[in-house]
Amino acid sequence: MGAFLDKPKTEKYNAHGEGNGLRFGLSSMQGWRVEMEDAHTAAVGLPHGLDDWSFFGVYDGHAGSRVANYCSKHLLEHIVAAGSADELRKAGSPTPETPAIEAVKRGIRAGFLRIDEHMRSFTDLRNGMDRSGSTAVAVLLSPEHLYFINCGDSRALLCRNAQVCFSTLDHKPCDPREKERIQNAGGSVMIQRVNGSLAVSRALGDYDYKCVEGKGPTEQLVSPEPEVFEIARSDAEDEFVVLACDGIWDVMSNEELCAFVRSRLEVTDDLERVCNEVVDTCLHKVQLLTLKVLLLCHF
Repeated sequence: MGAFLDKPKTEKYNAHGEGNGLRFGLSSMQGWRVEMEDAHTAAVGLPHGLDDWSFFGVYDGHAGSRVANYCSKHLLEHIVAAGSADELRKAGSPTPETPAIEAVKRGIRAGFLRIDEHMRSFTDLRNGMDRSGSTAVAVLLSPEHLYFINCGDSRALLCRNAQVCFSTLDHKPCDPREKERIQNAGGSVMIQRVNGSLAVSRALGDYDYKCVEGKGPTEQLVSPEPEVFEIARSDAEDEFVVLACDGIWDVMSNEELCAFVRSRLEVTDDLERVCNEVVDTCLHKVQLLTLKVLLLCHF
């Protein structure tokens, strides 16, 4: 099967933790891929005195695991460096002003561009020996707000008052905005892929698609720029957040996954178990993908 296995590897990697008024659980499975290309970040309490902030991310790698693994370890530090700890502290105050919130959003975007430019200097990525890339979906939590972050076709979902309150937007080549950028950079969209090859229009890494002269980093065939959405937290109404790669969303719609997780949380508070059940449900309905899901609840 070339880059795929004859049968899926169904052993799971699980993790859990708690802090800052929330709990999280995680499950991932290699599935049909010859290598586990997904990675994650779970940070309860951030450095530089941001003890009441948290950050969670899921990275769906492709063509290798190099970029996903590096981002799981270092994306957060690039975001904090770009946005500055002082700006984050202002935005985390009990009554943050709009300029402070906007500064956090700018810092998140800048952090993505910084880490993408930094990885470009790695020898194996620069000389084409490693052509890996990765999507990134994350949530940065301040005491007052949720900052949803997405670059690619992984997705985040917020369940509030038993309903899907918010979900991120997938970055696919066929989306009119994405297709226009791709064509303006001299590329094309064929079989719903960038130049007939890459199935996502935004990602970290993938430097073969980021070498159009005269175009900035956000104007390339594939852009590393995330979309950032800010939502005020509601401790009384927020139930859980799900971060997952496209192997989950290819099987379950937002509403189906929200209902599935809610039904499981009615009978168990073991978040790892709930994540495992999501992965098991999706495994045999999706072909050739790794699977990863991270669940946060009880804000």
